[in-house]
Amino acid sequence: MIRSILSACLLCSSLAAQPTPVDTSKIRTAILSVIERQVNGWNNGSVDEFMDGYARTDSLRFASGGSVTYGWKPMLERYKSRYTTKEAMGILVFSNVSVSIISNDAALVFGKWTLKRKNDTPQGLFTLLFRMIDGEWRIVHDHTSSTE
Repeated sequence: MIRSILSACLLCSSLAAQPTPVDTSKIRTAILSVIERQVNGWNNGSVDEFMDGYARTDSLRFASGGSVTYGWKPMLERYKSRYTTKEAMGILVFSNVSVSIISNDAALVFGKWTLKRKNDTPQGLFTLLFRMIDGEWRIVHDHTSSTE
């Protein structure tokens, strides 16, 4: 009898420990939607709209150009100081975007970025860590490199 009760308890605990299945297509679609809104915001000349894809936290990490910036506000200020006009922003294009689902609340995104501007076309690669925060997918870590 005790053995039966213990077996039932072990079975119940192992069933409870099973992870919730990940709906990868739904997650992928939601993340790609965030990226699309960012590109549209950028191409409309709005750094603020572009930054809406990022988590508004002090722990947001942006690595680029050999330096690391922490926090949403410092990152916003960095972008605004570097891209002061729509012409400086150019037209942003993301390509070769790959979304790797890690769990129900985390995903890695890899891709290539290109800025099409009047006098140049800078480009590079990016790696983004997305997390589900308060029901929304947001970037919490961004590592962007440039081929310049």
